[in-house]
Amino acid sequence: MTRMAHASADTHISTPTPTSRTWPVVLAACAGQFLVVLDVSVVNVALPSMRTGLGMSAGGLQWVVNAYAIAFAGFMLLGGRAGDLYGRKRMFLVGLGLFTAASLGGGIAQEGWQLLLARAAQGLGAAVLAPATLTILTAAVPEGAARTRAIGTWAAVGAGGGAAGGLVGGVLTDVLSWRWVLLINVPVGALVLLGAALWITESRAGRHHRLDLPGAVLVTAGLATLSYGIVQTEAQGWGAVATLVPLVGGVVLLLAFLVVEARTAVPLMPLRLFRLRAVSAANAVMFVCGSAMFCTWFFMTLYAQNVLGYTPLGAGLALIPSSLSVVLGSKLAPRIMPRTGARNLTVLGVLVTAAGFGWQSMMRADDPYWMSILVPGVLMMTGAGLATTPLAALATSGAEPGEAGLVSGLINTSRTMGGALGLAVLSTVAASRTGLVQSPESLTAGYALAFRVGGFVLLGSVVLALVWLPRAAGPGRR
Repeated sequence: MTRMAHASADTHISTPTPTSRTWPVVLAACAGQFLVVLDVSVVNVALPSMRTGLGMSAGGLQWVVNAYAIAFAGFMLLGGRAGDLYGRKRMFLVGLGLFTAASLGGGIAQEGWQLLLARAAQGLGAAVLAPATLTILTAAVPEGAARTRAIGTWAAVGAGGGAAGGLVGGVLTDVLSWRWVLLINVPVGALVLLGAALWITESRAGRHHRLDLPGAVLVTAGLATLSYGIVQTEAQGWGAVATLVPLVGGVVLLLAFLVVEARTAVPLMPLRLFRLRAVSAANAVMFVCGSAMFCTWFFMTLYAQNVLGYTPLGAGLALIPSSLSVVLGSKLAPRIMPRTGARNLTVLGVLVTAAGFGWQSMMRADDPYWMSILVPGVLMMTGAGLATTPLAALATSGAEPGEAGLVSGLINTSRTMGGALGLAVLSTVAASRTGLVQSPESLTAGYALAFRVGGFVLLGSVVLALVWLPRAAGPGRR
């Protein structure tokens, strides 16, 4: 696996050695990752309350999730490169500061557009923060078993953040109001900022101070435009001008991004990285898996509240076993991976998740809790936890130390980018089956179809993993 820098000098790169500060640094990095992932899912159980409080449409609710996800995915490569050039600690603090301030703005929003703007700003802050968390962690822990355990902890905390979002959001929405699912980030963010300022040592990769802003703008605009076009299919159909224009426009913008990256001297995403088999294959599998896995909490919380009649708190409590399962899977992965290999563990994890999707796709409006949420949720989340660590290990192997932040940002981008587009597609799939009359039965049919389609997507990612992923992580694997 890549050796990371742990030095304050611009050009000096050394192998990290354990110190008394190592695990406080890991704690700060994991806390930052927890906040970033938490805010992907914490709003889900609050969506019905947000719709009532701000008078938002059903499509607007989807953009409460996607405004964050698209800004997060679109600017994460820029955030990773900024950490390499300007300092990982500095970018960690900048990203967390912006994330915390945007959380305050969202919590006091009085109109729907204000909430969406705040969520996009949160996503931008998270895009700067998230790559720094993994790079800081790998810079603090020596390569080998200790680093694998640290990455497993990072993956578990991130997975736990996504899983805990339902419970945290439910408690805050029921006890206080939906606003507190955002406002809670303010005191927590301030504490993490203080700990990071005290514990983390600055490191960077080089003296070059140039960022590919055109590339960042193109990839973000392309993703947002493409997602908007997919959402339009729900109301306009696939052949309507209002649908085709943003779909074509999004594809053109993304192609322009690739052209810019091929020609610029300091690209945001050097295309040569994809010549490394481990990097390209792991990111491709993460993208496809993320397009299905990202949607799990969105549909399960809507099903619990809109069909089964749970309160926000009840929905959060119902998802506790799933929350524990994803943490368990993430913590088991580093122990299993030396025996199975990264590729085999990835395949096993995705297959377990696909089994959960298949079970969930048979849901009915009158199913008991154990059948409709408990068992399929545990399967889906255990599998997701098992698959995350080996994919992260493969994706970060073989890159140069000066590109550590970039590669860390790339794997997070692949997961979130896939999730944003997957949510847009599967929400449209669900709405097409539900129709205009939103009865419990029709809503259930829509959610079930979304899980069925997501299950087939996961099976496709299994084939991709078997064909493309190398058997183990290692420098320069092609």
